[in-house]
Amino acid sequence: MMRPALTNALRAVARTSFTARSAPTLARFAHAHAQESFEQFSARYVSFFQNAEDLFELQRGLNNCFAHDLVPSPEVIEAAVKAARRVNDYSTAVRIFEGIKEKVENKVQYEAYLTELKGLREELGIALKEELYPPA
Repeated sequence: MMRPALTNALRAVARTSFTARSAPTLARFAHAHAQESFEQFSARYVSFFQNAEDLFELQRGLNNCFAHDLVPSPEVIEAAVKAARRVNDYSTAVRIFEGIKEKVENKVQYEAYLTELKGLREELGIALKEELYPPA
């Protein structure tokens, strides 16, 4: 007999106290990092690839670098290719150029990268996928 009355009284108190409280305000705060310029991005990844000591670290850096919505500068690509040869992974060096081909907007930009990095490719003996597997 007393139980329904007690339950109803508790529900009424709970409802009033819930509505009387202010609802928590949900706010999203932007991350504390400032917007990074293209030059800062390039310097960061050149430094990263110069210090990469093993294949895992190199591939992790390439994955992070190519995940951004921009095409890495030739300096970054040069540092990445040198790191690939330093850790003795020829296939990753070839795939870096494949990544550039996918990231650029058109063939003219890809050719510009190849022209810029031709000396490096010759020095390190890196062929392109197109040269290794010509279209039949």
